[in-house]
Parts: sequence; structure tokens; C-alpha cells
Amino acid sequence: MNWKKKWYNINRIVYLFFGLSVIISGCKNDKVKETSRVESLPYFNEATFTPHWLKPGSQEEREFHAIPDFTLVNQLGDTITNKIFDNKIYVTDFFFTTCPGICPKMTDNMSKLQKEFKDDATILLLSHSVTPEYDSVPILQKYAKEKEIIDNKWHLVTGDRKEIYDLGRNHYFVEEDLGVEKSEDDFLHTENFLLIDKNKHIRGIYNGLNRASIAQLIIDIKTLKSERNF
Repeated sequence: MNWKKKWYNINRIVYLFFGLSVIISGCKNDKVKETSRVESLPYFNEATFTPHWLKPGSQEEREFHAIPDFTLVNQLGDTITNKIFDNKIYVTDFFFTTCPGICPKMTDNMSKLQKEFKDDATILLLSHSVTPEYDSVPILQKYAKEKEIIDNKWHLVTGDRKEIYDLGRNHYFVEEDLGVEKSEDDFLHTENFLLIDKNKHIRGIYNGLNRASIAQLIIDIKTLKSERNF
């Protein structure tokens, strides 16, 4: 079992313990506010997803791993850079429009996030095509219409394959195969969703196929929104 899976399993146990605590507390107070398991979410900077507990706004936090600059194109044909996400919280994943397996379920769960935060301009969604040579702007536009994706809320992006794969593997760390060297020719396919904060730091990894994991993601987004930069 690799470290990412160990962290995921430990995380689930913590979530379960927290959930039971909320239920017990709820018996005493029916107005218990839905919150995360901690006041501040951890930070992540490599593929094992070992948590780092940093003080928001600290020098250490400012120097911590962040998603680098990128330039891609969305379903409207608009250029999308990381500046679009300045002072925004966003959830990101990697998919392709012709995927017959996990992608439809992932898209359904992204749609749940879109619905939950539809009227919140501080929350955005970003889905990268891993077959950019096929997923052209017209293809993405058609897919967006079929899935009732809200333009400028949820960006489906295509672009340079090398850049997309570099982002996925070396900056978002979305793959499970730790220690396995892969090239651009090796297909990138993962069910992971990543939660990114306003400063482009990774603050959570979630199974995009799992209902409980998506529910926890929604809670964590709300926690991140209330986080203070001291």
C-alpha cells in the first residue's frame, strides 16, 4: 500500500470519527454547524500527500509549493491562465470527453459541486482534458452544453499536452503510481479531485467517484472559505 493510499485511509478514519462526534453533539444541539474535522486544512507538496500543518499567512506558507503559471483554452475559446484563479478557491480534475469509464461519474460529482456553489463567485471548477489532441474547443463546448456546465464557473480546458501532463503529474500529483517514471506518452487517468486555495496551494485530495468523499470536499471548501490569513 503506497503512502497516498495510507493517508487516504487514515483520513477516512478521522472523517468517520468526526462524523460520529457531530452526530453525538447533534443530539444535544440540533443546530450544529457543518464544519471540517479541523479549523484549518493541511497543505500538501508532493505525491505521498503527507500533510503539512502551516499557519496561514506565515512565511513558511508563502514559500510552500504552489501551482505554477499555465496557459490553456476553455470551452468558450478563451485563454485561461492561473490569474483567473487569483483569490479564488477551486477544485480541479483530469478527464476526457470520450471516456467510457470513470469520467461520467466524475463529471456528475463535479456537477454537484457546481450546484452547491452556483451562486458563490469565489469558488471555481477546472477540468483538464488529457486528450487535448481530440478535445478541441468545439468538442468541449458540445460536452459543456450536454452536461449543463456553467461557463466561467466551470472551465473545461484543452491545450498543450505536455503542459497538461506536467501540471497533473508534477504539480497537482494526481496519479497513484508513486515512484514509477512516466513520460508524456504514458496516459494520465485518475479519479482524484484536488482542492486548491486562494494562494494556489493544494489543501486536499478526494476520490471523485465516492459520495462520502465529495460530501467531505464540500465541507472542506466551506472551511477553507472561513480560513483567516493571520
